[in-house]
Amino acid sequence: MSLTIYIDADACPVREETYKVAERHNVPVVVVSNSYIRIPKHPLFSAAVVSDSFDAADDYIAERADEDSVVITADILLAERCLLAGAVVLSPSGKPFDNDSIGAAIATRAIMADLRAGADMPNLGGPPPFTHKDRSRFLEALHLAVERLKRRG
Repeated sequence: MSLTIYIDADACPVREETYKVAERHNVPVVVVSNSYIRIPKHPLFSAAVVSDSFDAADDYIAERADEDSVVITADILLAERCLLAGAVVLSPSGKPFDNDSIGAAIATRAIMADLRAGADMPNLGGPPPFTHKDRSRFLEALHLAVERLKRRG
């Protein structure tokens, strides 16, 4: 078993939290981004800087994700690809994506995209602000996911 955490890092607000959990559990972290992102100097942490082509970071993660992976992403389509590969997938707010919820998330994403594309629609805004509660929920969810995978192995 080679448990690894992959972070879809370009807009990820919980990298520091991920490093803390990974260090505690002695689990490697791969930070995947389209441009250089500073990571702590630690033997468990590595960076993968991919091209800036569309979905390059997603492709990198999806090609490596498996049943021994935890993937951290807010990208619903990447989450689906990783779930199909058997990975555990968490959003930065700590909400797990799973086979039961991913279909509804994809449908909601499509509806929101259609609404945003409508010319007469007011600005629907973005996601709600990231809170301390989101960080706490994420820390707990990541800790539990890693514990579960370690017990299984």
